Amino acid sequence: MADTAQPRPMDAHIHDPASRRDFLIIAASTLTGIGAAITVWPLIDSMEPAKDTLALSTIEVDLAPVQLGQRLTVKWRGKPVFIDHRTPEEIKAAQDVNVADLRDPQPDSARVKKPEWLVIIGVCTHLGCIPLGQKAGDPRGPYGGWFCPCHGSIYDTSGRIRQGPAPLNLLLPPYEFTHDTTIKIG
Repeated sequence: MADTAQPRPMDAHIHDPASRRDFLIIAASTLTGIGAAITVWPLIDSMEPAKDTLALSTIEVDLAPVQLGQRLTVKWRGKPVFIDHRTPEEIKAAQDVNVADLRDPQPDSARVKKPEWLVIIGVCTHLGCIPLGQKAGDPRGPYGGWFCPCHGSIYDTSGRIRQGPAPLNLLLPPYEFTHDTTIKIG
């Protein structure tokens, strides 16, 4: 006797070519997606900053040892950052300036988070020189701030341009006070 039995309905999908083709398309697409992700991941990961770069992106500075009237220089992202523990006279001089007379008008209150501490990037906005005025014997110009000897830019006690070719005030880095006498720059 010849076997003339029909396939059972439960086994019908096993032999159906359309069903097998759908499975192969889904499996191939899934493996292609996984392969693409594995291939692209090193490229994406290489765009993240290196750990040594991240370590230099922020610094913490303890301001406790800085005496009133003293200036400190720290390095952040390869640039000098000037930290000035301003005296009451320097604060008053910076606040009493007529902002309308300035080339780059900014009130002192917009440049400091605490009036006694000025934190600025110590790079002249004219041609990128480092102004003098951080050391006790350095010339500070008639406004008591900083003096760039390269082309004669003069900044006041708030780091604002007062004379010379510099077009802008000394820039402010992003910083915040983490404690009363500690700041985090970056």
